[in-house]
Amino acid sequence: MRQRDRCDRVGGPLAPYVRGFRTQLASEGYAPASIDHRLSQFGQISRWLEAERLEPIEFTAERVERFVAARRSAGRVTWASPASMALPLQYLRSIGVVPAKADAFPEGPLEELLGAYRGYLVGERGLAASTVGAYLRIARAFCLAVAAEPGGLGHLRAADVTGFVVAACGQSSIPAAKKTVTALASLLRYLHVAGVTANPLASAVPKVAGQRAGLLARGLEATQLARLLSGCDRRRRVGRRDYAIVTLLARLGLRAGEVAALTLDDFDWHHGEVVVRGKGHRYERLPLPCDVGEAVAAYLRRGRRGAPEGSRTLFTRTVAPPGALSPSAIQTVVRRAARRAGVPAFGSHLLRHRAATGMLRGGAPLPEVAQVLRHRSLMVTAAYAKVEPAALRALAQPWPGGAP
Repeated sequence: MRQRDRCDRVGGPLAPYVRGFRTQLASEGYAPASIDHRLSQFGQISRWLEAERLEPIEFTAERVERFVAARRSAGRVTWASPASMALPLQYLRSIGVVPAKADAFPEGPLEELLGAYRGYLVGERGLAASTVGAYLRIARAFCLAVAAEPGGLGHLRAADVTGFVVAACGQSSIPAAKKTVTALASLLRYLHVAGVTANPLASAVPKVAGQRAGLLARGLEATQLARLLSGCDRRRRVGRRDYAIVTLLARLGLRAGEVAALTLDDFDWHHGEVVVRGKGHRYERLPLPCDVGEAVAAYLRRGRRGAPEGSRTLFTRTVAPPGALSPSAIQTVVRRAARRAGVPAFGSHLLRHRAATGMLRGGAPLPEVAQVLRHRSLMVTAAYAKVEPAALRALAQPWPGGAP
C-alpha cells in the first residue's frame, strides 16, 4: 500500500511512467525502503520538469546537469550529483522517454579531433573504457576552454596550459587534480605527435603537490593489516567477500581494476595459479598463495550468492541491483575496512605498496618485485622501495673507473 501511495503522489510529466519504474526496481531486488527512496527522487525530477515547462524528451544531459545544480544551489545533499541520476535515467532511456546519452561526439572539427584522440587511447594506449571516458571529458573541457575552434590549438602556449590547470584544479582534491594533469599531459602529447601543436607542451603541465612520499614512507604496518582483515566479519557473506578482496590486494599487489576484472575462469586451482588482466590488455599468470586461495574458496562456497545468471565475475554485489563490483566499489571495500579497523582512510593502492615492501623486506630483489607487480620499468618499482633504500642498490651503476 505504501508503494502504491507513493506512485499516486508523483505528478508532472513523468507520472505515467512511475509504476513501470517501481516494477523495474522490484525486479532488480531493491528493498521496499529503497524503492520508496527512488520513487521520491522520480517525483522530484518530474516536478522540476513541470516547473521548467519541459517534456521528458527534452531532459537532455545538459538539463540533467541543470537539475542537479539547482538542488545543490538549494542546499540539498541528495540527488545532487550526475551519478545519483543514473538509475532513473537508465530506466527512462530504456523505454525511449528520455533521449539516449550520446556515445559519440557530434559532427564538427573539434569532435573529429576528439574522436581521433579516442581512437589513439583505445588502439595505441589500450586504456580501459572508464579511463578513456575520463580522459575525453578533460580533453573536451580543455579544447573548449583554450580555443573556440580546433585550429586555434596550433597556437597553444605554456601559459594556456598552466592557466587551465589552475582554473580546473583550484577547488579539486589532490587525487582529482592528479587525474586532471595526467589526462591533460596525455592529450598534449597526442596533439604534438598528430601535428596539431607545433611545440611539445606536455612538459608544461604543472605537477600536483601531494603527500605520496610521506604515505609510502609510513607504509601500512603488519598490525594494521591484521586489524584490517580481522575487521571483515567472515560470519556474513559480505565479510567473506571483503576478506577475500583485501587478501588479494595485500598479498598479490593487484590493482582495484584487476580485482574487479577477475572471473571464475581465471583460477587454476590444480596448478595454484591465477590469471590477472593488467594495464594495456596484458594477461599475466601469477602463483596463488595458500592463504589467498583459502580466502577466495571460502567466499565461493559461502559468499558468492545472488550473482546474475550466467555471470562468471568473481566478486559481485550483495545488494540490489545484482552485478559485478566496479573498481570504485573495490576502493569502497578497502575504505570501509580501514574505518572498521580504526586506521586512517586510504585507497587500495596502499595495499599494493604493502605487498611490494613485504616482498622487499623478505629478501626479494627489485627485478622480481617488478615482475610480480607487472611493471615495465624498474624505475616505477623503485618508487615502492623508498621504505627499503637497500633495495635501490639493484639500480645503481658502477662508478666509471671505480673498483668492480
